Amino acid sequence: MKVIIAKDYEEMSAKAFEIMAGVVKSNPEAVLGLATGSTPIGLYKNMIADHKENGTSYKAIKTVNLDEYEGLDYSSDQSYVYFMRDNLFDHIDIDLANTNIENGKASDAEKECERYNALLETLQQDIQILGIGSNGHIAFNEPGTAFGSVTHVVQLAESTIKDNSRMFASIDEVPKRAFTMGLKNIMNAKKIVILANGANKAKAVYGLVKGEVTEQVPASILQLHPDCTVICDEAAAALIK
Repeated sequence: MKVIIAKDYEEMSAKAFEIMAGVVKSNPEAVLGLATGSTPIGLYKNMIADHKENGTSYKAIKTVNLDEYEGLDYSSDQSYVYFMRDNLFDHIDIDLANTNIENGKASDAEKECERYNALLETLQQDIQILGIGSNGHIAFNEPGTAFGSVTHVVQLAESTIKDNSRMFASIDEVPKRAFTMGLKNIMNAKKIVILANGANKAKAVYGLVKGEVTEQVPASILQLHPDCTVICDEAAAALIK
């Protein structure tokens, strides 16, 4: 596990972009595993700027997203499919047919999980971008999630609902359940980059980097990955310096 400590959010985002750009430019048909939430927005802004200024193309790129709220789809501006279009896809030359995310409004959740797992078998991520929750979750894999888990529906922890409420008008609007890639799906990626910023992530980053490998801190499984880079700002790195 490689750890990069950036001075602030902008430098963290720029360093993540350097790794992402290397993957895209070395393989124009790469599969990108993408994340949502506020943490990767800076990375996506760098990708958009590079596309517009340097012409980096995403026409043959495929993407797989980590998760989606149950009950939401592209018609909701709080859905993750909407988030990805608004923050990245609408601003680059990617074919939306090559972008993939769980269907939050699937009538049969179990079948939707099976569909997404089968898709991931055919689309191994060349790079997987991750954020980390204050309780150590990655994607929506909450503490206690089995390391061998694959795509499933999860009941979100109260801390996760609170963390995500900043994206909603009120905490009452945050969905209580979500589809998520499992930890096995994430670990299948060839390369992983996990981002963390802010003092509220310091304890989780400690568990990720220096803690025991335990299902109680889902991110700790990344210690076992052969090519994982942690990029965090100084506040998030406070306990690992």
